[in-house]
Amino acid sequence: MDRVTGIALFIRVVETGSFSKAAQETGITQPTATKAVAAMEQRLGARLLHRSTRGVTLTEVGALYYEKCKLIAREIEEADNLATLQQSKVGGNLRISTSVAFGRRVVVPLVLRYMQQHPDITLDLSFDDRYVNLVEQGVDLAIRMGPMADSTLGARYLGTNPWLMVAAPSYLQARGTPGSAADLAAHACLVYSSVQGDDRWSLVSPAGQKQSVPVRGPLRSNNLSAVLAAARAGMGLAVLPWYVARESLADGAVVPVLADHGLPGQEVHAVFPSPRLVPLKVTSFSGFLQQALAGDWWRQAM
Repeated sequence: MDRVTGIALFIRVVETGSFSKAAQETGITQPTATKAVAAMEQRLGARLLHRSTRGVTLTEVGALYYEKCKLIAREIEEADNLATLQQSKVGGNLRISTSVAFGRRVVVPLVLRYMQQHPDITLDLSFDDRYVNLVEQGVDLAIRMGPMADSTLGARYLGTNPWLMVAAPSYLQARGTPGSAADLAAHACLVYSSVQGDDRWSLVSPAGQKQSVPVRGPLRSNNLSAVLAAARAGMGLAVLPWYVARESLADGAVVPVLADHGLPGQEVHAVFPSPRLVPLKVTSFSGFLQQALAGDWWRQAM
C-alpha cells in the first residue's frame, strides 16, 4: 500500500475507532487494514495505536502523527479540487505550434477571436515549418497538414486544405493559357519546394485520370508568400493553397488555371501529445478550430 493510501486508511481507523469499519469504508479486508497500519508503525519505528477489545486509541506519538496526516490529506484534497477546477473552465496557458503561412493567414485571426471569447486563457503561439516534437517543446496543440504519421499522438480532424493553380492575367496574355496538363511543359512554373519538391505537379483530369507532370521555371522557394508574389508579378504559373491565393483571386491579381482539373488537397489536424486525459483548454480550442474550418472555409476571410 502506498503512503498516501496508508495515510487515508490510518485517518479512518482513528476516526472510526475500528479497523473493521475503516476497512469496510475503503473497500479492503480487516486483516489487510491491520497489516497496513502495522507496516506503517514498523517503518516509523513507533507505536501509533493502542489496540484493545473495545477498539483502538491513539498513542502520544500517534496523536501527533494523526494531526500531520490530516493536514496532508487536506492538501491532497485541495490539489485534486484545483485540478478539477482547471478542467472545468477554459483557462491557463495554451502553447500552440503552426506552420508559418497557415499560422499567419488563418490561425492568427482565429486565435484573436478565441481569446476574446475566453479571457482567462493566455496563448503562446509559435510558427515553424519544421516538424516539432510536442513533448520535448512543451507544445499543447499543433496544427498539421497531411496524413497523421505518429499514432501515439492525440488528434482531431479539422478539415481540408485545398490547392489550385493560378497565374497573373499578364502572364497568360503573354504566354497563353494551358488547356491540359501536358501544356505545362511549355510554361514557366513557380515551384513551392516544400510540397512540389520533385518538380512534378500532380493533377486529376476532368475524366478522372491521375497525371504527374514534370515542371520547370524561374523560381523555386519553400515560402508560399514568395511563390504568390512571383505569380502576381506575372513570372509564371503557381500551385498554391486556396487560403494563400484567396485575396489575390478576389482582387484579380491572379486567376485560376486548369480549373477543371483537380489538385491534391491536404487534411488538417489538431495534434496533441496524448489521446488520454486531454486538458479542457486543448479540447476547447480544437473544437473551436473545427467549427471555424468547416465547409468551404478557404473562400472566407478569417
